[in-house]
Amino acid sequence: MRLQLDDEVSVDGNRRWEGSIDPALRNEIRRRRTFAIISHPDAGKTTLTEKLLLYAGCLDVAGMVRGRKTRRAVTSDWMELERQRGISVTSTALAIEYRGHRVNLLDTPGHQDFSEDTYRTLIAADCAVMVLDAAKGVEAQTEKLFRVCARRKIPILTFVNKMDRPGGDPLKVLGEVEEVLGIGAAPLNWPIGTGRDFRGLCDRRTRRVSIFHDDAPGSLVVPTTDGDLDDPSSPLLDAETRASLLDEIALLDVAGAPFDHQRFLRAEVTPVFFGSALTNSGVEAFLDAFLTLSPPPGSRPSDGAIVPPDRSGFSGFIFKVQGNMDPKHRDRIAFLRVCSGRFVRDMEVVNARTGERLRLSRSHRLFAQDRETVDEAYPGDIIGLPSTGQYRLGDTLYQGDRVRYEPLPQFAPEHFAVLTCRETLRRKQFAKGMEQLVEEGAIQTLSEPDGGGRQQILAAIGPLQFEVVQARLESEYGVSTDLEPLPHTMACRVEGEPTSTLRMPLGSLRALDRSGGVVVLFRSPFDLDAFRTRNPDIRFAPAD
Repeated sequence: MRLQLDDEVSVDGNRRWEGSIDPALRNEIRRRRTFAIISHPDAGKTTLTEKLLLYAGCLDVAGMVRGRKTRRAVTSDWMELERQRGISVTSTALAIEYRGHRVNLLDTPGHQDFSEDTYRTLIAADCAVMVLDAAKGVEAQTEKLFRVCARRKIPILTFVNKMDRPGGDPLKVLGEVEEVLGIGAAPLNWPIGTGRDFRGLCDRRTRRVSIFHDDAPGSLVVPTTDGDLDDPSSPLLDAETRASLLDEIALLDVAGAPFDHQRFLRAEVTPVFFGSALTNSGVEAFLDAFLTLSPPPGSRPSDGAIVPPDRSGFSGFIFKVQGNMDPKHRDRIAFLRVCSGRFVRDMEVVNARTGERLRLSRSHRLFAQDRETVDEAYPGDIIGLPSTGQYRLGDTLYQGDRVRYEPLPQFAPEHFAVLTCRETLRRKQFAKGMEQLVEEGAIQTLSEPDGGGRQQILAAIGPLQFEVVQARLESEYGVSTDLEPLPHTMACRVEGEPTSTLRMPLGSLRALDRSGGVVVLFRSPFDLDAFRTRNPDIRFAPAD
């Protein structure tokens, strides 16, 4: 059925497109789930990602972040640096089929130095899964990422991981979620024991008990035996364990936050699940609940208008650009989130930023580093478009009436360093590598006005980004570099062209951004105040 674009109607003061009903499009939208996983480093985010792939049948054996040399590397951490350090440094898209649903999983970096990539990826998600360490509760980076989700009203499901480790206190974790994050915590299942005594889970809604049996960590789906919590004749639980569990469930029924699905969709309450990603305990129950609770792709704001996913015309936006995912191709891939309509390979679209018409003759379905040609995609799907520089972060591609989605967030850098190429004969490769890495948005580059182009000043949110840049220049472009950290901690961009010579505080540095604009680097807020005093006529804004 060919869709026709109907007239725009007003919804809460905003324009809204409404297309004629296409049952096939609506069905594809309903069966899609697109979510991001967020956590503090080492909470088990990447391990949980691997286990979700295991249950979906995408892997025979789940890789692990740290483990024996005989174990396979994790799928979502495909960079060599990620596998060496045991951390995620870039977001990854994984498309899987599970029980009649197309699940688009966005694995995000947990380390704060890569939070800008995570923030952008969260914009492409319809909901988020927050992974907590049972013993450590709500940690600093988890709180920061939660705030991003809260500002955008992104529904959040919580998985309390590592229940088989000592020190876990489920009631304490619930209290921290409510007190620190300010959101209601509604446990939908409850652990039977903790640490070495962690034996299973009780589903609070059905009052069914699932007891786990020992199995090799990281391999097959853990076998379980189910029973009725209220059946005293069941051999699954001894009398003491059953009595303790009944008391805990009764306490939750009286004092715990009730779960309401509409409040969850409004990001006012988070359903909480318990388990151990390492041993697979509770993972299947969590994934099944996720499919039931999480929302399908919804409407998105655009230029003051609300664009529903079943709008007749295709639209989507670029939220990530990644270079050299496949060393054999040495290309760049732009990650596009489909927001409305139906994507068809070889279709012609318009780039809202440039007005240029583009034919999308090559498109890929992404599975971490791997890719395959995809002929069609629907709202919620993430597709990869090979880029030669025509796509930028935040670009909107559309058909039909003009659509332009809200810009992606940018953040002021707090760390700076001078990067130099060791070998003169490799400067061409150095320049190419830096250009492509800057396009990905993880770092910014500045130059000194009188430096003659010999120096690159790197600007980033965290210092680990510098290590990533050096490692990628070495491995992907064959360029060795030297890095000299700078003492500056903040930057301000001067608005317009300065009409007089800037009076600089001692130790401050005047630089130029890629567009030739003036940026001043400061060592401290005190230096910034001194700059304001000495240059009262200069207008500036935080560099982002």
